[in-house]
Amino acid sequence: MDSETLDIGLRLLAATVIGMAIGTNRDVRGRPAGMRTLGLVALGAAMVAVTSTHIDALLGHPDALSRTIQGVIQGVMAGIGFIGGGVVIRDQDQMKVHGLTTAAAVWVTAALGIAAGLATWPVFLIGGALALLLLIVAHPIEEKIEMWAARKRDPADKDHNAV
Repeated sequence: MDSETLDIGLRLLAATVIGMAIGTNRDVRGRPAGMRTLGLVALGAAMVAVTSTHIDALLGHPDALSRTIQGVIQGVMAGIGFIGGGVVIRDQDQMKVHGLTTAAAVWVTAALGIAAGLATWPVFLIGGALALLLLIVAHPIEEKIEMWAARKRDPADKDHNAV
């Protein structure tokens, strides 16, 4: 195996692993887009990004290569919205929307796949860490803030001034 093939393999593997890690969080929370789905989203985005940088006809033409990569990124990020939209559910009775965090996780997973595919490792590592931080650490904080805000809005709650 030559070094270029190994590099491509590592890019695709990194994308798949971060997608699976984010998806595992969604699985634990019982959400529809889990480990396999987000692993595939990241892998697919990485494959498209790697492919766009390995088009032999464009290698001597930096402007054409740049436009191709820009188009690929725009296409993937816009198109992934359709998968994200599939996990958003609107509850007519309670006037609530569910699944927005999972839809955002799908979108950021695609972005991480692109980052891995383009070998922008600082973006990939920091973005992956921040995504997992938001999904794992920020969730209990968000729940506490939401409970506090609900008590402040509910005048029937006698203890709302105690917080």
